[in-house]
Amino acid sequence: TAWNVQRRYQGQSDVPLSDVGRKQAEFLACRLADGKFDAIYASDLKRAWETASLIGKKVEAEIIAEPHLREMNFGIIEGLTFAEAQTRYPEEIAAWLKNYNQAPPDGEPLNAFSARVLSLLDDLQKKHIDKTILLVAYGGSLSEIIRLVLGLPAERCWAFAMDNASLSELVLGDDGYPLLKRLNETSHLATLEA
Repeated sequence: TAWNVQRRYQGQSDVPLSDVGRKQAEFLACRLADGKFDAIYASDLKRAWETASLIGKKVEAEIIAEPHLREMNFGIIEGLTFAEAQTRYPEEIAAWLKNYNQAPPDGEPLNAFSARVLSLLDDLQKKHIDKTILLVAYGGSLSEIIRLVLGLPAERCWAFAMDNASLSELVLGDDGYPLLKRLNETSHLATLEA
């Protein structure tokens, strides 16, 4: 989005894809065109929904809107650049960086964010056991899902790089142990000029 380029906190603000973002989504859709998905779930916010719609056309699948996939709500700092947030709310940012459960005012604490995506994971595992599903969302929510599945502590909540239109693959095997097969793959974007 334009906000990505401007380094703004997007969170749950409903920002549409930019022309570059749309092109990235088209490249991702082509990358996934041969995929077989039993279900596709996407955040109901514009930027993820548009990405999922482009993928859905390529794989001829219906997209299910899932608000639990929304990015973390950053409260009063949404729409601000990282620098603006630091300048306007230095104490709030410092408290949040020290303890992610102490969210900026009107924001979502990490434990609430984790509970939200965990409830989705539990639901998806019950509905789609032994199935292949695609989730289209954001770096925060997708990396939080991976963190939770891998059993990493809350302190590692931002441990994964998740570029726009990247592809990650997580397999939940019969032995109960998850396998992270792919993380933040962007090879399908290699020929895209920004």
